Amino acid sequence: MHKKNKSRIFWKKMRSKYKLSFFNENTLEEVWTFRLSRLGAFMFFTALVVIIFMAATYLIVGTPLKNFLPGYLKRDARAKIMDNALRIDSLSKELEIKDHYLQNLNRILTGNIQHDSIEQIKDSLLTFPKDSFLNRSETTAEFIEKYEKDEKYRLNVFHDNIPTDGFIFYPPTKGQVVNNFNPKRGHYGIDIRTSRNAAVSSVLDGTIIVANYTLEQGYIIAVQHGNNFISIYKYTGGLLKKVGDKVTGGEKIAVVDNYNDRISTENTSIEFQLWYMGQPLDPADYIVF
Repeated sequence: MHKKNKSRIFWKKMRSKYKLSFFNENTLEEVWTFRLSRLGAFMFFTALVVIIFMAATYLIVGTPLKNFLPGYLKRDARAKIMDNALRIDSLSKELEIKDHYLQNLNRILTGNIQHDSIEQIKDSLLTFPKDSFLNRSETTAEFIEKYEKDEKYRLNVFHDNIPTDGFIFYPPTKGQVVNNFNPKRGHYGIDIRTSRNAAVSSVLDGTIIVANYTLEQGYIIAVQHGNNFISIYKYTGGLLKKVGDKVTGGEKIAVVDNYNDRISTENTSIEFQLWYMGQPLDPADYIVF
């Protein structure tokens, strides 16, 4: 009974209304009156806190304002950053590999091949005492002496028989040969005069390994073929392929322009070179122009 009286007294106090009035100091006139019970005040401030919390949550979650919070990063943005970092790393490695490949190819074409600076390591297993082999016979000594004399002044280190069986060489373009192959003068190909905007075709199936532009020789494109053949096309007016493209024999890879003949607007010429294992070949021996 005592507990019920306390409960009634508590709820009576909570429901009791209080009056808050504001008076004009000069006239003592009542300006504004506010009546509120304890329970009403508690519910009012509780509702106000809930509304403020919901509004703040909406601003953070539903608007771009969350992007300005320190340490916040979207899952998609984080995934894109990781993917871009991996792509940049892969591209840098690919560029480094291609750069080394082009440098080695340039050294092979120009003949500027660097020798290995690492000294040969002597293997103790390959050293034998002087008396471990039989003495040479007279026949063996005569054969070695004759072979050394015959090979002493042989300068050609390349194989004489170039494997061209099964290969059909297509002409690089239609035209007239105006400058023949002459390696003694540093001309390692032939010049073909043709009409402007004529097509330049690959002589064999292969892969594009060089496709760039130089001020001296215009657009240059080179194709790696089977059996270590390389064909090079210089002074072209525009390229139709890029490095890494696969081409077939007779497929168009570039177009001709009057790059090295500014006077004539109808005819121009290109230079075509054919190489085998770093050795320049006369294209006229393999292609009918």
